[in-house]
Amino acid sequence: MKKIFLFILSSLLVVCLNAQDLRQVKFFSGSSFSSFSFVTDQGIIIRISDTGGLMEWGMPADNRRYNYIPGMLDPYLGRVDYYGQEYDSSLRGKVRSIGTCSFMYYSKSDATEKAGKIRMIGTAALDYYDSYENTAFRGKLKFAGYQMLTYYSSYENEAFSGKPKIIGTTSLSYYSTFDDKLIKGKIKSIGAYNYTWYTSNSSTGYQGGLKSGAVSQLVNGITYIIL
Repeated sequence: MKKIFLFILSSLLVVCLNAQDLRQVKFFSGSSFSSFSFVTDQGIIIRISDTGGLMEWGMPADNRRYNYIPGMLDPYLGRVDYYGQEYDSSLRGKVRSIGTCSFMYYSKSDATEKAGKIRMIGTAALDYYDSYENTAFRGKLKFAGYQMLTYYSSYENEAFSGKPKIIGTTSLSYYSTFDDKLIKGKIKSIGAYNYTWYTSNSSTGYQGGLKSGAVSQLVNGITYIIL
């Protein structure tokens, strides 16, 4: 009995270790959401949009490289398969697998706002906000594996309406339209980590740039990249 229990426990550990988890969230210019990233059991980075579209994939670049930028990817040279013409029209031509990581998509028989979007990345299930939800986040990613995502609604300040609000257990805040014109909409905090930016009153060459806060910050198991 003890051996059976240990076997089941070890099997669960293997599944957990090989699970595709949400590992990165990337922003452009510290303001515009760029991508959510998953890591496969082969270490491949899979990037998707907040509406469930596959954007890019690759291997993490060596951070010792002289021109390294956080989040940089090197090409993945392994096998990539695609869904053929024999599949549903919502699947044809889409990526079926990258290495050992398989992809499943919502079909045209699913809700309109989900059809064609990624449903599974390996073992990670993805779900989206329904068409009756607030206009600022309907159709956007709601669950990424075990992580739930919420967004600022259309009723909130326009500088951050529709942007990620809570990812898993991490809250995100942004500068509002009441702040300097060059920093409105930019990241203000991620969990307990704060960010400040040079304003329009700062020296030329610095205006709008990051003043304090890490460009790459690990928070609750997810790396946030602010570029």
